[in-house]
Amino acid sequence: MHTTRETVLAALHAQLQSLAALALRDEVLPERIPPAGLIILRDGQPGDPEVTLSPLRYHYEHRAELEVVVQAPNGRASAFDTLIAAIGTVLEADRTLGGLCDWVEPEAPASVDLPVEGAVTLKAAVIIVVLHYTTTGPLA
Repeated sequence: MHTTRETVLAALHAQLQSLAALALRDEVLPERIPPAGLIILRDGQPGDPEVTLSPLRYHYEHRAELEVVVQAPNGRASAFDTLIAAIGTVLEADRTLGGLCDWVEPEAPASVDLPVEGAVTLKAAVIIVVLHYTTTGPLA
C-alpha cells in the first residue's frame, strides 16, 4: 500500500511519460541528453500541512521539482521552449492527476545555460510543481 504522497508523485511521473522527452524520477543526470530533452522528477518537499479537525485531515502543498534539460546543437532555445510548453499542456490536461490531487500548479521556470566541456551547451531549468492534496495523517 502506497502513501498518498507516493501515489500522487507516481501519477505525476506517469503523466510526464506521454511527452517525447525522457522522463525519469530521482535519477542522476545521464551523460547523454536525448534529442527530445530530459525531465527528472524530484520528490521535493511536502511542507507543513494545514490541519482540519473532525474529520482530521492534513492538506499539503507539496513542492515537487522538474529538472528540465535540453542539448540541441541548433535551436537550443526553441527546443527548450517547446519542451516547457509541452509540459504545461500535459499538466493542464489533467490538473487533478485523475482525481488524486485537488490541483496541480506549475511555477514559471528560470532557465540557465550550462557549458559542457567538449560538447554543446545545455539549457536547463527547475520547474516547481505544486501538488495540492489531502491525507488522513502525515505518514498516510
